[in-house]
Amino acid sequence: MSVTSFDPRTGAVVATVADTSPDELRSTLAAATSAAPRLGATSPVERRTWLYAVADALELHRTELARLADLETALGLERLTGEVTRAAGQLRFYADVAAEGSYLDVTVDEPTATTPGLVRVNRPLGPVAVFGASNFPFAFSVLGNDTAAALAAGCPVVAKAHPAHVGLSLRQAEIAGEALAGAGAPRGSFAVVSGHRTGVDLVEAPETTAVAFTGSQAGGLALWRIANEREVVIPVYAEMGTVNPVVVTSGGAVDIDAVAKGFVGSFTLGSGQFCTKPGLLLAPVGSGAAHAVAGALRAAGPEPVMLTEAIADGVAAGVAAMLDAGAELLGEVPAGSGGWAAPAAVLAAPASALVPGSRLLEETFGAVALVVEYDGAPELADVLGRLQGSLAASVITGGADDDQAAQVIALLSGKVGRVAVDEWPTGVAFTWAQQHGGPWPSTSSPASTSVGAAGLSRFVRPVAYQSAHDGWLPPEAQAANPWGLPRRVNGRRS
Repeated sequence: MSVTSFDPRTGAVVATVADTSPDELRSTLAAATSAAPRLGATSPVERRTWLYAVADALELHRTELARLADLETALGLERLTGEVTRAAGQLRFYADVAAEGSYLDVTVDEPTATTPGLVRVNRPLGPVAVFGASNFPFAFSVLGNDTAAALAAGCPVVAKAHPAHVGLSLRQAEIAGEALAGAGAPRGSFAVVSGHRTGVDLVEAPETTAVAFTGSQAGGLALWRIANEREVVIPVYAEMGTVNPVVVTSGGAVDIDAVAKGFVGSFTLGSGQFCTKPGLLLAPVGSGAAHAVAGALRAAGPEPVMLTEAIADGVAAGVAAMLDAGAELLGEVPAGSGGWAAPAAVLAAPASALVPGSRLLEETFGAVALVVEYDGAPELADVLGRLQGSLAASVITGGADDDQAAQVIALLSGKVGRVAVDEWPTGVAFTWAQQHGGPWPSTSSPASTSVGAAGLSRFVRPVAYQSAHDGWLPPEAQAANPWGLPRRVNGRRS
């Protein structure tokens, strides 16, 4: 068996890669298992040098990697060149987060006359399986956020090459492997495997201790089920995405043409292939939002080219299903010719059509959006209550004096992981305060994030040591604090 990638612009074959054999997978997992104790015993400061070396190597090969990625994704050299730089920045960011040390949450309770001495510290889980996304071949792929966070936390990574950019995945693995070896990281710290069955076997393997996934609901839920049917259940951190709503308040609807233009720019960005793409615009009755968005789409004239043939087919099928569910097509830019071209479309529906189980409440992955007008605050609250959990939402307000904004933000915060105010949800910064995760079904673990400093917490678990001699503790928990970590002693930060 093998995996073949294609040029989305033409459908021509780009790369064909043989599936990783069962013996090769067993060898890869054995090496990762052997490396795990060494990674866990290495200070975060030393691991930082490993990740910085990978980041430097990515930037050194930036032009080569961007050209290879463009052949397999058709995302354009300008964007892809910038994404290589972003991926390198992510690697350095998570390395710095680890070196700062607070993710270990070292907590010490000294013994008293009535209680024993306790030291609680987060410890790395072990080998992590990473499944990257098709739409970000660097930032969310084999060397993306998940891999960077897991390595920074002290866990070996076995990543599965994405079939849409399998050639690029393996080239990144070669570059990273050389950089890690040159920086002194142990053999088995990082590897890439290929093949659908291999991915299943990777999740089922007893050596795997956690799974990180970015992609479709179908793919994420399949891995989640496999992990939960193992003899030893392991966590699956699946970022799957859903319809990300945008609410326009009465004040925000004053300049509806500007709102429409911004909305179109956001939901067509990257041919609508962002997990944070806004798929639903809720605007006041009488605002003319639906026709304004349709006009803005025709004026923009996007020409979506999708990452895979299946995604392109899914756009047309999604529009048809939305029409069957009671939506009306208001504006469309027909698909171009050749390759994985797809249409861009704006649909409208009455608020009453947004009922549980309706196809209108599901994501269509592509440059497709639905506009719904609400009649007053009670109907808006009712509609928002029917929505699925999402990664992100936006509120377009009339400014600081908008008396509707606070209520809308409060309602949305119960449905999403991030609320953007007077900004669009596309684009996710890797920062300390970032939250890229939301209620089910947008993610399988709503309390976690796949982007930002808190992402390291997915790959560690707390262990408490009671009345243990200091020399028997792991270095990060010892009284001398050899790694210079922040810690809480008897309830006080030090």
